[in-house]
Amino acid sequence: MRWKRAAGRLLLVCSLLFAGQAGAQAGEPTLDTDRRGPLTLVTGGDLTGYLRGVLDGWNKRHPGEKVTLVELPDAADEVRAQMVTELRSGSDRFDVLNIDVAWTSEFAAAGWITPMDGGQFPLDRFLPPVVDTATFRGQLYAIPYITNAGLLYYRKDILDREGARPPRTWAELKHLAKTVAPKYGLDGYAGQFLPYEGLTANVGEAVQSAGGSVLAGEGTRVTVNSPAARRGLSFLLDGVREGWIPQRALAFKEEESRKAFEDGRLLFLRNWPYTYTLANAESSKVAGKFGAVPLPGPDGPGSSVLGGSNLAVNTHSRHQKSAADLISYLTSEPVQREVLTKGALPPVWADLYGEPQLVRRFPYLPTLKRSVLTARPRLKSPRYDQVSLAIQAVVHDALTHRRSTDATVARLTRELRAIVARG
Repeated sequence: MRWKRAAGRLLLVCSLLFAGQAGAQAGEPTLDTDRRGPLTLVTGGDLTGYLRGVLDGWNKRHPGEKVTLVELPDAADEVRAQMVTELRSGSDRFDVLNIDVAWTSEFAAAGWITPMDGGQFPLDRFLPPVVDTATFRGQLYAIPYITNAGLLYYRKDILDREGARPPRTWAELKHLAKTVAPKYGLDGYAGQFLPYEGLTANVGEAVQSAGGSVLAGEGTRVTVNSPAARRGLSFLLDGVREGWIPQRALAFKEEESRKAFEDGRLLFLRNWPYTYTLANAESSKVAGKFGAVPLPGPDGPGSSVLGGSNLAVNTHSRHQKSAADLISYLTSEPVQREVLTKGALPPVWADLYGEPQLVRRFPYLPTLKRSVLTARPRLKSPRYDQVSLAIQAVVHDALTHRRSTDATVARLTRELRAIVARG
């Protein structure tokens, strides 16, 4: 009988081992998602330093689930590269990831982040468009944390002197950039045109403001070869060719363009809302001399791409219950208020945009709310990194060498179709 019991135990062990191997081969999760414990939150550089104070509030209330903050470089491309390196290896080093909204589809398709239970979060209190940035193929994979929409900053003092209003259309922007800016020794207009993620956003805004698109069907169809998309690309290409977008702007990221505006070298700037607070600092040459309006379009106000970030849980996190609770804390109304008041970043809670006390402190909030409500998510694609790199390379080459719109669209169509065809 003893040998039968031993054989039975051996058979049970072998069965469990085989089941574990089969589960791993099938890609089934083997981690206990209800476990609690210490966490690591990874994010891009916190430029205003507000996040550590926010996390201190969590750590005081949850001594057994303390959060360690890992800050990666400021540039989005570098942040993504370091996160992907960890995630591809199956590492559990990062529990909660603060990811660019554009990466949600890619990370979800790769199985790097786990689906979320929307019932745990106050999604109905958020600005409606931001929730779409956190979904992929109808499933919620992240929770919106910060939103963003591009604004047009303008030298109010100069336009007032000229008796001109802020531009609502591309034609008005072009006219003022070509005629008024040179009178004051300024460049006309700049955005973020270095070949990096910012250029993809600028291209997306121009194309969708004209009524076009680059991809459709969550990245399954290439749609850039349309009259509307051509009109959007021509806005940027013609600007460089005609000189009201200066050649130096082709090396601008967010910070370079912001500093150019703050130094009094630009009449118009497309940038994110964080610029408003920094450009009003004592060190800024344009403090109190500028305003912000929604981006212009071909026939009226244009459409921004939705920027910002979402919070997601690493599929391999060992403390997924704690991770979800941390995200619930970070997206609560009190913390969202701190995101705005201490981080100078746009919150996802809709009610905060109409609160009189906050509007007095941040006068751009009503404008930003209008911009967010008319904005669209960035391109959704399981191969977002490749799509974005193709857009950056093709459009920057066209801007630098002043390629025609037709040649740019033809090359972009070829390269994007090759990426989509790879699945």
